[in-house]
Amino acid sequence: MSDQPKPANAENVVVEKELSFGPVHPALIEPYRIRLFVNDEIVEDCEINMNMVYRGVEKLLEGLPVERALLITEKVCGICSNVHAWNSVRVIEEGLKIDVPERANYIRTLTHEVQRITSHLIFFGHAFEVVGHETFAMRSFLLRETFMDILAYVGGNRVMPSVPIIGGIRPRADLTEGLKRAILERVDEFEKKYTEYVNRIVADPLVMSRLTGVGLLSKADAIKYHATGPTGRASGWDFDLRRDMKEYKSFDYNIIVLQDCDNKARVVQRALEIVESLKIIRQAVKNLPEGPVVNRSWIAGRMDFYTALLESYRGELMHSYALDGQGMIRSYKIRTPTPANLAAMEKACVGDHVTDAILTIASCDPCLACCTRAEVVESGRGRVMSDTEIIRKYGWRR
Repeated sequence: MSDQPKPANAENVVVEKELSFGPVHPALIEPYRIRLFVNDEIVEDCEINMNMVYRGVEKLLEGLPVERALLITEKVCGICSNVHAWNSVRVIEEGLKIDVPERANYIRTLTHEVQRITSHLIFFGHAFEVVGHETFAMRSFLLRETFMDILAYVGGNRVMPSVPIIGGIRPRADLTEGLKRAILERVDEFEKKYTEYVNRIVADPLVMSRLTGVGLLSKADAIKYHATGPTGRASGWDFDLRRDMKEYKSFDYNIIVLQDCDNKARVVQRALEIVESLKIIRQAVKNLPEGPVVNRSWIAGRMDFYTALLESYRGELMHSYALDGQGMIRSYKIRTPTPANLAAMEKACVGDHVTDAILTIASCDPCLACCTRAEVVESGRGRVMSDTEIIRKYGWRR
């Protein structure tokens, strides 16, 4: 604890103390630094710095053959591996007008929703660790095993299933009749256990008291700070890119939008979204069309910059790049949901007690391995801007 002044870009609020957490701290799941400015243990302002895991992935991709480069994008993150692999191939497929077989799109969508469930369940595990309920945390990780197994059944690997390729999916990821039956059986078994799990959470007074009415982020602030994905939808912002994705046009599901705007809403939103993902998985298996799973009739050549947007597990994901005449990657850019969502959490935790602020920040399900992509050095000022500062200054959609 120290009496350091607030950052120059913060509002003029007089504070008694600064509390600094991280980048390594037992209360933090991943390495980022939180500065809380408090009066009488109530948060008056917050600053989050998340540039601790910059790995230079975009620079590594520069100049690589496109098929080789897209093997690397899946490894941007272990929790979000499929979403990066899928969106990276969507860029070249749209840019070069490569037709993807319908059967491949169904299996891509199934894999995407399977990993969405694993992502949300790992969020529950981490969130309940912060709350202090170890039993709920461990049960969430145990439930998650069902869908880690399904990823292995489909792709051959629990963490990096490597299902999408340019023009479709890997043939080994095609669904046999036996595999379809196994997936449906595991999904039915999971749903029974999951329903019991969620009912116990909602009925637990300890958990509900820690979540309800804490970490308020109004719809206006969610839009202002560009909160995306479940974080925005838990604050009443009805925005989900799946509505605009052609791959989802054949599926019947609901977009979960809640109005409570607090930490409870951000947990409940994901809990209900898992149920919708189960619907999509069942439809993908039962209605899987016949036909090929990959179109190889394409040649990598010059492609102008093209951008693909996809609704990842935490919100809007952008991949963008161009190809030169030899099919080599040029200027790959990745924009993930976490920087915007953490910026929104800086606002949401204002007014929280210090012990609740860490839970509020964790409620956006930050993914630090994905988020640190770009740094801007302002000429003559001799400092590097953080991702959050870049978003504040230059905007989300520029």
